[in-house]
Amino acid sequence: MTKPTLRKLAFGAIASFGTLLAAALPSLAQAADCPSGLPLSQPGKLVMSINATIPPTQYVDKDGKLVGLNVDLGNEIAKRLCLEPVFQNVSFEVQIPGLQTKRWDMINTGLYYNEDRVKIMQLVPYQVDALALIVADGNPLGVKSAEDLAGKVVGVEIGGFEEKKLREINDEQVKAGKPAMDIRVFNTYGDTFLALGAGQIAAVFAGDSVGKYYQEQGKFTMAVTGLYPGSPGAFATIEPALAEAVVGALNAMLADGTYAKLMDKTGATKIDAWPQWKGTFAYYFKP
Repeated sequence: MTKPTLRKLAFGAIASFGTLLAAALPSLAQAADCPSGLPLSQPGKLVMSINATIPPTQYVDKDGKLVGLNVDLGNEIAKRLCLEPVFQNVSFEVQIPGLQTKRWDMINTGLYYNEDRVKIMQLVPYQVDALALIVADGNPLGVKSAEDLAGKVVGVEIGGFEEKKLREINDEQVKAGKPAMDIRVFNTYGDTFLALGAGQIAAVFAGDSVGKYYQEQGKFTMAVTGLYPGSPGAFATIEPALAEAVVGALNAMLADGTYAKLMDKTGATKIDAWPQWKGTFAYYFKP
């Protein structure tokens, strides 16, 4: 073999190594940024509970795929923590007990921030959502406010901020001398809207984004929107180190525009509309 041929082979090997090294650098850089020693239920995985019954934030599409804003956010957070995202699709009422027994690492279901929950979990607010009253198509009952539902059957998903707020509204109206609502609680919003479509209830009390999605299906009307804004949806953990890592991932997403892109995709209200927003993501724990 001649010397020129040997030089060509050597140069080609160096070039190939350089190409491989250049391709590996982003992965090496990402690995260097990955937090280590996170307290996880499964090594290398971020296990998240989700209640995939609330389009457009979390639901199963016609192809059986888990989709929506919370899914996208969870996938992005896991990627930035160099973890494999794993979703456990479970009903809302088991999510907090499951977190406390470490069946999953994080609740990712739009859990509303409140003073009771922040005493037992680290909460990371990430979205603000107002509430809406959704009725049959065309609003045949002429609903213009919650007062118009006095004495009527109203549906809501179990255990969330919406149910608590609806009961508070009802209590206030009863004290004012109005007939009580007949509040029907359902396991999922899918069940709730099936009842509305069947005429079993007069209205559904839900988040604006949920109402918008169902209105766009052409069967329902958002009679009232923008109610009681300011209570943010939050991720939840019971591990401070993991809460800090999630906050770090979200702040990186905020800085590079990924957070805004994902929120705008579904028309969700960004966290900066929350009165307590201080310019960066943070976690809250007040035992």
